[in-house]
Amino acid sequence: MKELPVKPVGIWIRVSTEDQARGESPEHHEKRAHYYADSKGWKVKEVYHLEAVSGKSVMEHPEAQRMLKDIKNGHITGLIFSKLARLARNTKQLLEFADLFEKEGADLISLQESIDTSTPAGRLFYTMIAAMAQWEREEIASRVAASVPIRAKLGKSLGGSAPFGYQWQNKQLLVNPQEAPIRKLVYELFLEHNRLKTTARLLNEKGYRTRKGAKFTDTTIHRLITDPSAKGIRRANYTKSKGDGKAWTPKPQSEWVLSKIEPIISEDLWNQCNALLEERIRTRKPPAKKAVQLFAGYVYCHCGEKMYVFTNNPRKHVCKVCTNKIGSDDLEAIFHEQLKQFFLSSETVTKYLGQADQVLKEKTELLDSLDKEQQKVKAQMDKTMQLYLADEISKEGFGREYKPLEERRKQLEDQIPVLQGEIDFVKIKFQSSDEVLSQAKNLYANWPNLSREEKRNIIEHITEKILVGKGDVSIDLCYLPGPSEITAKGQHNVRGSWPPPG
Repeated sequence: MKELPVKPVGIWIRVSTEDQARGESPEHHEKRAHYYADSKGWKVKEVYHLEAVSGKSVMEHPEAQRMLKDIKNGHITGLIFSKLARLARNTKQLLEFADLFEKEGADLISLQESIDTSTPAGRLFYTMIAAMAQWEREEIASRVAASVPIRAKLGKSLGGSAPFGYQWQNKQLLVNPQEAPIRKLVYELFLEHNRLKTTARLLNEKGYRTRKGAKFTDTTIHRLITDPSAKGIRRANYTKSKGDGKAWTPKPQSEWVLSKIEPIISEDLWNQCNALLEERIRTRKPPAKKAVQLFAGYVYCHCGEKMYVFTNNPRKHVCKVCTNKIGSDDLEAIFHEQLKQFFLSSETVTKYLGQADQVLKEKTELLDSLDKEQQKVKAQMDKTMQLYLADEISKEGFGREYKPLEERRKQLEDQIPVLQGEIDFVKIKFQSSDEVLSQAKNLYANWPNLSREEKRNIIEHITEKILVGKGDVSIDLCYLPGPSEITAKGQHNVRGSWPPPG
């Protein structure tokens, strides 16, 4: 069997003053991260040191920039750090980091919060981060949107440049004497030739250029012709961003703000040109929107063949070999119900968490014991040193007392981060936290309200395979590892009746 390539990762070290006061040195955190990487079979390629760096300047720090460069060029494909607060100082910065990592297909591994986005459960972290980012964008957009209509009605600029043929002067939109004749010629040429490309070509041949010095295109001509500013009507607050930084969509006409400005052409000429454009649009059939198939690639027939959704029957998954079929809506209903049984089953959760918590309890108790011993050893070393300084113990006696304590302290400094690394590994592998279970419950409850794209994203994260039999549907989910498969990929199999009960 061909071996999988070893995953290259980096370790991020930024230890706060409070951490160091508690005895958590940079070396301590590095050992802990190294152990987790070793447990996963990963290779540590880089260590990024940001000791004593303020959280406010993390993103701009040379080490952070080096790390981001390594992520982009594939030198590392994951970053291990002690906790989210050491990576980012606030939610906004965390969103920026998470967005960069997701775009590059890299993983974030936070030991304190038990997040490892290389696992199916951990990848849900990216889904939650995306939702947080969307909420933040919508909150900012709502505040900005509330002020836009007011500024538009007052005739103030809403940002951006003035329409071609106009200019902002003393906070007023006035005709630009250099551009207005060209804007007028656009309508005259289009009315004469009834072709967008021809109009653009003729303008370019006459030596005219756009405001930025580029040649005119049919897209530019279409935008100029449909803009009502040329006939003396300024249209504001009529589009909104789709959020990708480029695409804009029209708002409802009830939200538009119209105001009068000096016209460049007559209203009759504007109406004639736009009537020609509308006629061209009516005779052109728009392309159909591609449907999002929720379970594409995951549905198999009991005969072993994949099942597909065909264009002539878009509401069913069909096997081409034995013609076995299942309705897409029925399949989604079964999947939704299995989410409930899987995530909320008291038997599954109790058995799973019982074993995980027992392992964690034993290791945590041992860690507490070592921490207490470390404090005790340190106190004994301090006491011995004070006796020596007070001449209450000889040099030879000091050596006999102090050296074994020093050796034991060194042993504890090596043992404690290794044990913490073991706890991190078990925590993340089992995902035994109330937070994850809460997210799972919310996932089931909010399923009907999610968009098809969001549902598809979740299905990709937690689904291994869906097998459609003659009377039942078997769904393999990989959200939680099986109790006996600590080091193997988790899988859980649930079955639903088919057809589903009415």
